[in-house]
Amino acid sequence: MSAAGRSYWLTEPCRIRREDNSIRIERADGAPVRIPITDIRDLVTFDHVDLNTAAVSLLSRHQVAVHILDHYGNYAGMLAPAEDMASAHVIRAQVTLTGDDHTRLSVARGLVTATAANVAWALNTDLLDEPLRRLPDQVAACTSTGDLMGIEGNFRRTAWGVLDTLLPPWLRLDGRTRRPPSNAGNAFISYLNAITYARVLTAIRCTPLSPAIGFLHADTDRRRNTLALDLAEPFKPLFAERLLRRAAAQKTLTAGDFVSDVRSASLSPAGRKKIAVMVREELATTIYHRALRRKVSYEELLHLEALKVVHLCLEDQPYKPFRPWW
Repeated sequence: MSAAGRSYWLTEPCRIRREDNSIRIERADGAPVRIPITDIRDLVTFDHVDLNTAAVSLLSRHQVAVHILDHYGNYAGMLAPAEDMASAHVIRAQVTLTGDDHTRLSVARGLVTATAANVAWALNTDLLDEPLRRLPDQVAACTSTGDLMGIEGNFRRTAWGVLDTLLPPWLRLDGRTRRPPSNAGNAFISYLNAITYARVLTAIRCTPLSPAIGFLHADTDRRRNTLALDLAEPFKPLFAERLLRRAAAQKTLTAGDFVSDVRSASLSPAGRKKIAVMVREELATTIYHRALRRKVSYEELLHLEALKVVHLCLEDQPYKPFRPWW
């Protein structure tokens, strides 16, 4: 997998085929698109995709992952290369750290605290000042990751209620619902959270870490890549709540961008395209990184976050979860 390659977003049904050392994407409503395999970092699919074994073989040989989102925007799975960059030395250190209760709780507390602060930053309202003020004492009193997840859930529910006051009625969450999302606002959050998870998973796979060995989610979600779930938490407010608030303020979204049923909602084809454009532009946004003394994109911030865990494993450098500084 090339860290320098591009992510391609497939928002419509398509066929993926191999053509020499390129991938050919065939769509029903347009001419085929040919992409050199060396230009692809990963593929993110929003709809039905048809792959054959020749394409899978080429993608795997070049370490290209295919992320699959289901109809409701949930992360459905990944077509992963047969090999990755994981290192036995790093994984042994990762297992040791996650097995140490003190270290694990310390990292988990940092993740919960940073995520809450990032939610407050994304919503930019003083209505969360008091819950945020109480959070450090609540987090410090927790003796397990399960307790921490409960504290985080309570803060999130408060924040989602505050978010609803900033949205038009048709985009309000009215309580967070998943699998399936119950309305347009929940569908938006589900899609953006799944995309954030996919981007973080790709970033981790560009490092020697194992995405399956996490700190905060290890006991509560054993069947998924718990490190990717952990590192996605501080970034979800940056891409989900923040973009939903922005889209509402700028009237970027319309009711026609969603398909709603009695108890479920999902993005329409037009909505998926809007979301893909919105997220691509956001990931390409650059800010000045004070430590690196250069500009970095939001996409690169995800990779830098994974490298922080590498430094924790190899050099015992304390892990400080991402917080916006701009």
